[in-house]
This record gives sequence, structure tokens and C-alpha cells, in this order.
Amino acid sequence: MIHLYDCTLRDGTQGEGVNFSSGDKIRIARKLDELGVHYIEGGWPGSNPKDMEFFQRAKTELNLENARVAAFGSTRKANVPVDQDPQVQMLLETGTEVVTIFGKTWDLHVRDVLRTTPDENVAMIYDTVSYLKEAGKEVIYDAEHFFDGYRADPDYALRTLKAAEKAGADCIVLCDTNGGSMPWDIERIVKEVQEAGIQTPLGIHTHNDGEVGVANALAAVRAGVVHVQGTINGYGERCGNSNLISIIANLNLKMGVQSVRPDQLRKLTEIANFVSELANLAPNDHAAYVGRSAFAHKGGVHVNAVVKNVDSYQHIDPALVGNRMRVVVSDLSGKDNIHLKREQFGLDGVTREQEIEVLRQIKEMENRGYAFEAADASVELLLRRTQDDYEAPFELIDFTTNVEHRRGRGIFSEATVKVQIGDQIFHEVAEGNGPVNALNLALRKALERFYPRLKRVHLADYKVRILDTHMATAATTRVLIDFTDGTRNWTTVGASPNIIEASWQALADGLEYALLTDGQGEDAQ
Repeated sequence: MIHLYDCTLRDGTQGEGVNFSSGDKIRIARKLDELGVHYIEGGWPGSNPKDMEFFQRAKTELNLENARVAAFGSTRKANVPVDQDPQVQMLLETGTEVVTIFGKTWDLHVRDVLRTTPDENVAMIYDTVSYLKEAGKEVIYDAEHFFDGYRADPDYALRTLKAAEKAGADCIVLCDTNGGSMPWDIERIVKEVQEAGIQTPLGIHTHNDGEVGVANALAAVRAGVVHVQGTINGYGERCGNSNLISIIANLNLKMGVQSVRPDQLRKLTEIANFVSELANLAPNDHAAYVGRSAFAHKGGVHVNAVVKNVDSYQHIDPALVGNRMRVVVSDLSGKDNIHLKREQFGLDGVTREQEIEVLRQIKEMENRGYAFEAADASVELLLRRTQDDYEAPFELIDFTTNVEHRRGRGIFSEATVKVQIGDQIFHEVAEGNGPVNALNLALRKALERFYPRLKRVHLADYKVRILDTHMATAATTRVLIDFTDGTRNWTTVGASPNIIEASWQALADGLEYALLTDGQGEDAQ
């Protein structure tokens, strides 16, 4: 059995741009417990008020079924009695059953960072571990910079481990703190530590500075460690910590190690997205196992193969980790891409010939600057418009936009829109903080009189990309607009040398999609 130790709430928050409130930490801890991790590192009491608040709230607000909360800190300071070290006392004040402390194993750190003697550093490790054990704590000892220290002076690095073992540490975690080790070195050194006589269960803590953090953790498991530390989505300082999401998936699905139950494994995608949402960071679409693109097929040859045998271009069933297969439409698509999309949209009335015509349109439009990979709603509209019974819910007659600088008001934007709905013509004008905003408001004034349900539809995001930058202000502009009605999300695309025209295309298509699919539960995103 591999024990999973999550560091997201402490080590993960050291990542640039990652920040959690104490309330966020409580919510994440509950999700980690659902996932089945065994230890949740709550923070470093005394380093900031937020961490101490988390430990106080955890006592009453967390009722965990699988995990135990750990408080994190360091060994006592040099030449300070352990019972008089304020930081060590704060570890006890958290009331956690588990305490994790780190100590120095690299003589460079002992000499240049702690500025103490090798003997005093060993005493610091022994005194702190034994003191916490006497207080009834389960003590996890993190041997910081172990692999660098072992390469520099293996005898001294092992001496620090033996001090922690003699003091009663329940687990000794070998840390690749600078993240520069290679998997073969990790595996070899872990075995040499065991051969040197260390009997205490070993763990591994790796960083991703060499882009092999997960591989290093798995190599250590191969060598015999029984405790693995990491963070959700690999959040952490510099290049991040090893990604616990990928570690769990690889242990369970590739190495035959059941670190979590199958029902918990299916929560991986949900939890990865949940933590990124609370961190206010966009999910990594290309993340292994849980990314939106992890099982997305774009090339026509690939999709053709997947249609015949889903395993031909997928290394696992996406459902095992709570993800799903997607087919992406682009100028690289083949007939099967469009056919699968048509089935996904439930458009039974579209013929094979019409699918081929839509594929031709997509290839031609992408050559003009459109991109349909992230705009499934635009693909569905192209398919719907080929049907014999298609009827547009509205048609544009004309629009104008005007941008002026007015004294006392600054930049002023106004748009007029004339649309036809059935045999009625609506002519509306609106002001906005920019021409696209004014255009959106004017169009809505016209449409909502006839389609009041559009009041539920809102623009969630507006993205602009300049394609042929060498053309400067004459360049083609691509616009992607995300929409939501509170339950569904969809994206449409427009492209033109004129940014207003590109915006109109995406805007009008997004509202048309809302009207044509109103009441359908399937996301188009």
C-alpha cells in the first residue's frame, strides 16, 4: 500500500499565482479526503495567520474519513533547546495527530544556510523528532535536499537519516528539493539508502524542475518507498511539485498499485478542476489524464481509427479518471470527425453528403482564419444550416457602429442594429463602453422583444487573436466568445480583417445557437 501525502495547501501555495483562503483550504481538504489521500499537509503554523486559522477551523469543521491533517515545520533552531523553540511549540498547538518536520541533509545548507556545525544539525534533527514523539505525535521527517546532499557527502546525508530514525520518526521522506535529479539516480539512491541499513519506511518528495517530477516519484516507488508526496495539478514553487493527480493515475493504472479505490480514481478530473478553480487558475487543457484535451482527437486518420476501435489512439478508458473522449474539428479533420460531431449533437437529419459539405466549408473557413477546435457551437450551426428544414431565428439587415471622443465623457460608443424576425423588422440603438459592447446591447434590445428567454444568456468571455501580425492593423482577427445561460456553456468563432465584423459573427452565432438549442441539456463547449 502506498500512502499518499498531499502538500497542495502548503507547498502548492508557494507556486506563483496560487493563493488560498482558509475557507478554500477547508473545501480542498474535504475534496482530498474524498479522493482517498492519507495525509493532508495543512500549512506551516507560525509562518502566517491564515495557516493557523486553518488548523483552528479544521478541529471543528473537518470530519475526515480517509485522511489525517499534518502540521508542517522545521527542526529546532541551532543552539536553542527544543522545548524553548516557539516554532516547535506552535506545531504542538495545532492539535494535529501528525507533524511533519524538515531538516538539512546537505552539508552546503548546514554550512551556508543554517551556519552551524554538522554535529549541531544532527542534534537538531534528533532532538526535534524525539520531542514530538514524546508528545504522542506521528512524525514524518522530510530530509530536505537529500539527493543533492547524498551526492555531495553520502556518509553525512545518511548520518542525518539515522538520527531521525533513532529518534523514532515514523517515516523518512527523501526530498529532491531542487528538482534536478533523474529517475535512474532516484531509484539507485533509494536502494542504496535501504542497503545502508535504514529500516524506517521511506517516502519520496520530488519537484519538477527537470520536467521529471512524476517520473522520479514513480522510480522511487519501484525502488521500495511506501509514501509519496505531491500537489494537485503539480502546483508549487518554480516549476512546481510532482503532480499528485498523475502519480495516482500512474500508480493505479500503470503500476498495479491501488493507492485509491476505483470509485475515488474517477474523481481525479473533478478534483483537478475544483482545485484550479479555487486557485483562480485556468485548468491545463493538456494535462495528462484530466485535461480537456487529454483524450481529444483531431487528425482525420486518428478519428477514423478511433471510430473503428477506441483503443487505437487512447492509452486508457477516459472514464476511469472521470474524463471523456472528444473529437475536435479543424482543417485537419476527416469525414469521421464531422460524423461523430453530428452524432454528438443529435442531428439525425444531416446526410453523409451534407457532412462532407460542412467539412469542405470548415477547411475553407479555417484557411481564412477561423478555428473550430474550441467552438463546437459554430460547428453545430454549420451542420444545422445544411438541413432542409432549417429556419434562421433572425436575419441581419444591417448594423453600424460609431466611436467618438466627447468632451467630458471620454470615449463614447454607439451601435445600431436592424434585424428581421419573421415578417417583422426591428431597428434598435444602444450605447456601450466599446463598439462590441454597444453592438451586443443593441442586438439584444431587438431580439429580446421577440425572444425574452435570451435574457438568461450572458457573455462569459471574449478572446481576440491577431493572426497575420505582419499585416499590422490590416491583419485578420479571430474572435472567440464564450456564452452561458447558467446551466450550459458554448463557444462561437468569427474571423475577419475587421474586428467588428469578426465580433458580430461570433456574437450573432452565439445567440442563434442559444435559440436553436434552448432546452437541450448538452454543453456545446
